[in-house]
Amino acid sequence: MRYAQRLSQIEPFHVMRILEAAQQMQAAGRDVIHLEVGEPDFPTPQPIVDAGLRALADGKTFYTGACGIPQLREAIARFYQTRFGVGVDPGRIIVTPGASGALQLILALLVDQDSEVLLTDPGYPCNRHLVSLLGGQPVNVPVGADTRFQLLAPHIEQHWHDNTVAALVASPANPTGTVLEPHEIKALAQACNARGGALIVDEIYQGLVYGRPHETALTLDEDLFVVNSFSKYFQMTGWRLGWLVSPPQHVVALEKLAQNLFLAPPTSAQWAALAAFAPETLAMIEARRQELDARRQYLQSALEQLGFGIPATPQGAFYLWADASHLGRPAAHFCEDLLAAQAVAVTPGDDFGSQANFLRFAYTQPTNILEQACNRIHNYLISG
Repeated sequence: MRYAQRLSQIEPFHVMRILEAAQQMQAAGRDVIHLEVGEPDFPTPQPIVDAGLRALADGKTFYTGACGIPQLREAIARFYQTRFGVGVDPGRIIVTPGASGALQLILALLVDQDSEVLLTDPGYPCNRHLVSLLGGQPVNVPVGADTRFQLLAPHIEQHWHDNTVAALVASPANPTGTVLEPHEIKALAQACNARGGALIVDEIYQGLVYGRPHETALTLDEDLFVVNSFSKYFQMTGWRLGWLVSPPQHVVALEKLAQNLFLAPPTSAQWAALAAFAPETLAMIEARRQELDARRQYLQSALEQLGFGIPATPQGAFYLWADASHLGRPAAHFCEDLLAAQAVAVTPGDDFGSQANFLRFAYTQPTNILEQACNRIHNYLISG
């Protein structure tokens, strides 16, 4: 059987080899420290779990509307109003199976055969694969420490072509943890709109920011797409629930796509997510955010003492993008050797683009575990 040609454009996650090897080591009794997976160790807050259990007990297990239950769309709109002071019509909010579902809808709306979408290099790899899956051409724009590894308006001017339809940015970003400033998002939106294209802002790590205000691109411009998720800030990764906020003129078309692509978002997860906005839940999440900030500060300092460079200090998410060029070999080889020798799993930069001398460290473990990891890395480095 011959596979479809589109499959040739989809690359595997290199980190999955690391994860598989780490899991095999654990099964054999090794004490593995996981700094490779983009998922904190915190469980879903109990009020959300309780709301999900009540929904199941009450028989809320049938399909909902393609755009989600009205109660959740309204709750998300209230969250934008109370936290950011921005009014969003609930009718512009479409609840989706994870943020990936939201991106699928937006890209299916915009991308034709050979349409170009501008993305950052480094950047989350699934985004470029989604563009390829739809027959489009992902344009991975090299970005460096001079722009905090972010795509800015001058990049739009340089890389936009007649067949470019959109630019996709993330704030906070994966793998770098850096944040776009409001004036930078405004300039990006203006640059895209002036060329008849769209700006897509990935805000799935919104709320997980440190030393700066919580912000959203929706305060700046209505004519852009914003993607968000219950996975990261609300710690609901396995519930597979996200949302998008669309310019009003595109909602009908997006709903049609949602009906055909996945019928509806997960029902019990939607009812559970209503509890995410309760004061007790938000207080719990805030305490966890402060814990992540403490981990960030510890790990950045410790890695720098070990000789790794952090060219752009992360202000959000839960990642450190570390320059490992001083090791004198590809970062992927270092990851494999470190796991085998010291049972510490980290992600090679190859997964996120062309910057193969970088590593992504996820500070998704308690500080005492991070200390153990750094001691092991130190032992590995001095052993040669």
